[in-house]
This record gives sequence, C-alpha cells and structure tokens, in this order.
Amino acid sequence: MIANSALPNRKMLTFISRRAPYGNGAAKAMLDMVLSAAVFDQQVNYVFMDDGVQQLRRGQEPAAIDAKNLSAAFSALPLYEVSNIFVDSESLQRRGLSPEQLVIDIIVCDSDKIAELIRQSDAVFTL
Repeated sequence: MIANSALPNRKMLTFISRRAPYGNGAAKAMLDMVLSAAVFDQQVNYVFMDDGVQQLRRGQEPAAIDAKNLSAAFSALPLYEVSNIFVDSESLQRRGLSPEQLVIDIIVCDSDKIAELIRQSDAVFTL
C-alpha cells in the first residue's frame, strides 16, 4: 500500500455505527458509506458502539422479520482493505457479548481510543 503522504487527497474518515442492525436503514447505510470511502482509497476507521455492536453478532436470523442478514456483508470488508474495525468494550460488556461471538475480527477498545480516533480524523460520520 502507498504511504498516506504519497496520496495528498487521502483523508482519515471515521464511521461510528451506533444503531441496531434492523428496524431502520442506518446500519446498512453506514456499511455502504464505509465501502464507498474505501473504494476511493480513503483511510477508514469503522467503529461500533452502543446497539451498533449487535450488527456484528453471530447467528442472526433476520428472515423472521423479513430482513436480509446484514452481518454477512461484513465479510467483504477485507476485500475493500478495511481493517481498522473497532468495537467499544463497554458496549460489548453491557450487551453480554464477547469478541468471539462476533462475525469478523475486531479491535476492542475503550472510549479514550475512540476519542483519539475522532480527534485524528478529517471527518466523522455517525448513524
């Protein structure tokens, strides 16, 4: 990969997904935004917190509510070179989840790390 300094228009973009996977289009819209940014060779940080961590839970069966399984689409992230995927540790804990219960590899972090990512970003998007 080319160093960031060689790409003058390359931005660090942080996407914070805070909504549950179903019931509205926020989770799907955020995933689409992340993939679009990655296609244009932007540095992407994808952060899951609050109910957003539920998007990554294994064993989802949304067919019962006539919805598509959003979690299956996360397997495409490595194809887009999106590897900075962070999950808020407190959000996991409050929902009784562990990293082993998630569909993709993630980086567990605390609120201080998320604040640092936000400070370093050229733009932050939250849904």
